[in-house]
Amino acid sequence: MAASRRTLDVNMAVAAGVMLVLVALAGCDRSNEPNARATEPPAPVVNVEWAKYVDQFVESYFRAHPDFAVGQGRHEFDGQLPDWSAEGIKKEIARMEQMRVKAVGFKDESLMPEERYQRDYVVSRIDNDLFTLRDSRQPFTNPAWYFEAGLDPNTYVNTPYAPAEQRARAFIAYVKQVPAGLGHIKTNLQLPLPRTFIDYSVASFGGFAEFYRKDVPQAFAEIPDDLKKELTAAIEPAAVAMDDFAKWLESQRATANDAYALGPERFSAMLRMTENVDVPLDRIEAIGRADLERNLAALEQACKAFAPGAEIEECVARVTADKPEGGAVAGARAQLATIKKYILDQDIVSIPGTEEAKVEEAPAYRRQNFAYINIPGPFEKELPSVYYIAPPDPKWSKAEQEAYIPGKADLLFTSVHEVWPGHFLQFLHSNRSSWRFGQLFVGYAFAEGWAHYGEELMVEHGFAATQPELHIGQLLNALLRNVRYMCAIGLHTQGMTVAQCEQKFKEQAYQDAGNARQQAARGTYDPGYLNYTLGKLMIRKLREDWSGSRGGRQAWKQFNDEFLSYGGPPIPLVRAQMLPGPAGDLF
Repeated sequence: MAASRRTLDVNMAVAAGVMLVLVALAGCDRSNEPNARATEPPAPVVNVEWAKYVDQFVESYFRAHPDFAVGQGRHEFDGQLPDWSAEGIKKEIARMEQMRVKAVGFKDESLMPEERYQRDYVVSRIDNDLFTLRDSRQPFTNPAWYFEAGLDPNTYVNTPYAPAEQRARAFIAYVKQVPAGLGHIKTNLQLPLPRTFIDYSVASFGGFAEFYRKDVPQAFAEIPDDLKKELTAAIEPAAVAMDDFAKWLESQRATANDAYALGPERFSAMLRMTENVDVPLDRIEAIGRADLERNLAALEQACKAFAPGAEIEECVARVTADKPEGGAVAGARAQLATIKKYILDQDIVSIPGTEEAKVEEAPAYRRQNFAYINIPGPFEKELPSVYYIAPPDPKWSKAEQEAYIPGKADLLFTSVHEVWPGHFLQFLHSNRSSWRFGQLFVGYAFAEGWAHYGEELMVEHGFAATQPELHIGQLLNALLRNVRYMCAIGLHTQGMTVAQCEQKFKEQAYQDAGNARQQAARGTYDPGYLNYTLGKLMIRKLREDWSGSRGGRQAWKQFNDEFLSYGGPPIPLVRAQMLPGPAGDLF
């Protein structure tokens, strides 16, 4: 996923603060805490200049990315958008390059072991951003980048971090900047765009207009009338700008192309710079294919138990036909308590705190994937997390809309992935990480790898032992991620077409037509979606190697708790910490 947020002017004050932290750490007995580590961390941080650097990095990052700061709970940044001008992006690249030079300037001999790990974690985060901004040029090639870079106002509208009036004023400040922000986006984008990017962006930008006009006034229905008038006056220009931008994107369809591929060199650079995975692509492909084949074989065996004599397609159809009562949102709500109780009864992993997650329908602008969860940042206190589930696209046929709603078993493991013991539990741990940086910066493969690992972990602990249809639900989720993995490699390094990828989702992941279309398209603008399986495989290998000398399976809970205690760095860095000395192969 710099302990102090205060800006101190005097070195002595910084040193005194560090010493207070060291005294506090020395007096803590972590043996009974959920994040206690069996592998004792190295000596405490003692390099004052390094501690200052980390604090400066975090604060400067918040200033450059105020949307990120707001998501973490730093509401003095409310209402601000990043500088999306070409010059602003150029300045941010230069700033990150300078921060990298400073970080690597802290040589091993000047740092304690824990600080060396921290330095590598910080550098990995910088490299992640540099790949996105500088090497793959996402702000100039991919409209979807802006949805995760500040355009989403969900925190103001749906997170009750402050009274509605305060949040409404923050939203007003945000939405007044939207037309100018869209102007920068339009100027930045290099035409022509891939047609899948246009499909995604037209739906999403148009969804923002609907969200502004419909959801926002409902969310702020109780604010005073004078503030409502101000809100309405601010919303309409932004909604019109969103509609116009969606129409402009639609007008680009006539010249759209299929030039979405990163190519082998940049795809490898993505893995190296964002996840610290420096492994030849043919090896990456081979381990992914082996996991796909493993899960296909497991599906065949589960179907023999559930529907003897039936073809796999018929077996899967029977499982997916058993829909949740009241729809997917109601079904997921009913599942969460059962899953949590099983984790506690089986003592699978520690659950720190008493927080719970809500389940709601996804807003109009975030319906290009079936499910996601919004989790408050570490600076927030006692706020709900929301597990969002998207309804089917009303433009689809009735049959496709009905098929899009998952069966109970499939939905059960989506809930496992998003909440227990997946993302929600993982962020309960990361928000309690002993290092603030680890709370704030959680990587793709760490988060998605853990959530996907959690699905299989539940089955390993007997969650589906007497109900093969539940195992089939888990395997359908696993196969979905397996095909994402293979399509990411195929689409970006091997000339695979979107249609070929879509067919793989139907034939090897047993997805309905609507999901297959969405997932194939996603692979073009989100090549990192192989990280679900990539992360899971690294975690499973690390667990095998770590627990092998600690009693095997009986050490799994200890492993799970320790793994989660690191926050969210690239998994190879966790491996180096948990297995001091030669850490062995990642896979």
